Amino acid sequence: MLRLHGLRHASFEKEGQIAAWASEHGHSLTHTDLWNGETPPDQDAFDFLIVMGGPMNIYEEDKFPWLAMEKRFLRESIAAGKRVLGVCLGAQLLADVLGGPVSKGMNREIGWFPVTPGPDVAKSPIFSTLPASYPAFHWHGDTFAIPPRALWVAKSEACAHQAFTSHGDRVVGLQFHLEVSAESLAAMASGCADEITVGPDHPYVQSADDMTAHPERLVQVRGLLNHILDNMAALG
Repeated sequence: MLRLHGLRHASFEKEGQIAAWASEHGHSLTHTDLWNGETPPDQDAFDFLIVMGGPMNIYEEDKFPWLAMEKRFLRESIAAGKRVLGVCLGAQLLADVLGGPVSKGMNREIGWFPVTPGPDVAKSPIFSTLPASYPAFHWHGDTFAIPPRALWVAKSEACAHQAFTSHGDRVVGLQFHLEVSAESLAAMASGCADEITVGPDHPYVQSADDMTAHPERLVQVRGLLNHILDNMAALG
């Protein structure tokens, strides 16, 4: 059994289908609500760290002072050899602590858009066995540079750097959301409704109705998520 631990940055961004995967495989899942003043556990309390998304930016330490503490914790977790999966803001935090700067993206990307392989995908056992193109749910305005010595394994039309792996696939950063469920999608759409700016100036932003128009995509991304989690869990 693996001990998963989630770092949460907002009340409406939880582990979603990652929690379902953990339950189905007999793994435990605990979490720290950083947004609510909680502090992470000791390194010996978990095997697999899940770093979730959130509406803040990684450089807003003046508004969210716990970000500095979280970055130190991520460095310690990586150095300790933990499996670490970062989603959206979580991926940006991982990129930052690994030396990949985070900056404002050319486009805000919100909704369902396809992801395709990055130039290093063949070097990653996890990502090289994913489909050549797959749907993903996006909700971000910032982007990260691929960290030094990391593999660039996914991209999209709106955002070149969609995913990376590092430390032999033990550290994975996903700019997009595969953990999304109908409930978590609705929670994000409600919690960040002010960011849904549909119009010609925002070609990669969908309406809330468009986001929920194809429920079959939730099944597709669940399979992709399971593939990544299964492979990370199997790492020695």
